[in-house]
Amino acid sequence: MNRIIPLFPLPNLVLFPHTDVPLHIFEPRYRQMIADVAEGERVIGMMLLKGDWERDYYAYPDIYTMGCAGRIERLVRMSDGRYNLVLQGFSEFRVAREIRDRAYRQAEVDWCGVPPQRLEMSQQAMAYLRELLLSYIGEPAEAAWRTVVEERGLRGAQLVNFLCFHLDLTPLEKQTLLEALDQRAGCLLDVLTFKLAERKMGPMGQGGGDAGPRQ
Repeated sequence: MNRIIPLFPLPNLVLFPHTDVPLHIFEPRYRQMIADVAEGERVIGMMLLKGDWERDYYAYPDIYTMGCAGRIERLVRMSDGRYNLVLQGFSEFRVAREIRDRAYRQAEVDWCGVPPQRLEMSQQAMAYLRELLLSYIGEPAEAAWRTVVEERGLRGAQLVNFLCFHLDLTPLEKQTLLEALDQRAGCLLDVLTFKLAERKMGPMGQGGGDAGPRQ
């Protein structure tokens, strides 16, 4: 795998392996990025923007050091030069150094993908996860668990990464989960446990908060 990849930083998206995300590419620099990678490995490194990114958005705002690379699975070029694509996450990486010789950002990266077996969960952990999801999401979690786990058969790394990507968590919480690497399953349980405790405390930490799922 090539160690030099293009970076696509966004303020609110954290990609995980085994997950798909649709992207609409309209900025000229990222249209150029897609044109450059389309004939090669089709790999893009998704990164989360950090802090006061708005001020430097068109330059080089700060990013977190760990991201997730995805491979373009479906690509449609529109008549005006924009692109619609589906990116499938496949591996975590750390930025070793940035390369700034093009309109878009690139980096030399260290691949640190987590072997799927490291995210396997015991039956006890699966039962606890289901209990947490029912408490956190409410009744819709029953149908979602049935569809995702019982019908689609997601387990281990696929299930953990699916939940990390799709659950209603903040971008920073998702970044924390990404950076947990082979501790991600336990970290997910911890995050959900904390958010449930936080909800019980209420907005002012006095208890009696809204028991329903947050929007």
